[in-house]
Amino acid sequence: MLHAVVMAGGSGTRFWPQSRRGLPKQFLRLGTQRTLIQETVYRCAPLVAPQNMWVVAGPTHAQETRRQLPELGEAQLIIEPCARNTAPAIGLAAIQLLASDPDAVMLVVPADHVITPAAAFHEAARRAVKLVQEHPQGLVLFGVPPTFPATGFGYIQRGELVDPHDHGARHVAAFKEKPNLITAARYLASDEYYWNCGIFVWRARSIYDALAELAPEIASRLDRLAPLVGTPDWNAALADEFPQFPNISIDYAVLEKARNVYVLPAPFQWDDVGSWQALARLQKPDADGNVIDGLFCGVESTGCIIRSSSEHLVTAIGVKDLIIVHTPTATLVADKRDEDAIKKLILEIERAGLDRFL
Repeated sequence: MLHAVVMAGGSGTRFWPQSRRGLPKQFLRLGTQRTLIQETVYRCAPLVAPQNMWVVAGPTHAQETRRQLPELGEAQLIIEPCARNTAPAIGLAAIQLLASDPDAVMLVVPADHVITPAAAFHEAARRAVKLVQEHPQGLVLFGVPPTFPATGFGYIQRGELVDPHDHGARHVAAFKEKPNLITAARYLASDEYYWNCGIFVWRARSIYDALAELAPEIASRLDRLAPLVGTPDWNAALADEFPQFPNISIDYAVLEKARNVYVLPAPFQWDDVGSWQALARLQKPDADGNVIDGLFCGVESTGCIIRSSSEHLVTAIGVKDLIIVHTPTATLVADKRDEDAIKKLILEIERAGLDRFL
């Protein structure tokens, strides 16, 4: 039976000041009608039974997750006591699923990406499930055909076809770290690489077995937790064990080492919404090239990204290529071409002792 596991543990600050530690980007509307986490759950809903929808989140975000997803059952929100990256989080979800469904198949999706159209995503997910049924130990990834030489994404190099008569699924030849621009351009020109979008399909038992083989430190702690799922001792045991898990991604812990990893080309449009610049890809600019959400009035101002509210008017005269974001407690004005500057700004805010604004 298929289960959707929504990974909602991120706490990124690239969308500061709208994104805060207590309200990261998955809880924001960024070029979408609903918040990103709501869009993700809505997209997955036609694929799974309501009781098979799961969300993995940290304790800081549990209340907001429940507020935005009131349809989620109490047990369907899996709380990580602390952040330990995707390998422990996926392992934690796997033992929860296996406790009630030994044949569970997991569709693992990030909570903060934009994917369109939904029908193409559904088609891809069903194809991946079919591949897992044909190869029960297989670990299936989706690869997005690159459209530009992106330096902010990891890449998957495709290998031989899994089935010579089916020109879709391939073995993974290699994983590549985020490249420099020259390398990214070479990947794009070669037509051998996909962007790694972090969406996976596999049997819960298979990923559990893979962790046991390739990440035994994680598996040994999962072994201690698994018998306690659904018991009164669960919360105390999880609070004790989880902080001792290694902080490691599923890519490093398992996928880059495993032999039975397959990649399917994604038939959908995908954006990880990694910075304010993503809004220019997701939302149609006005005649002056400005991407506007909220009240704005400008004179000779072009190429800007403006975010405000319906109660606060942002104005600009003679500016170009800026990010202007107003919130009730903080305002950002930045050069939109310098995506790393917000990280530097966050450090400066911390050094100034203004953490209450983060």
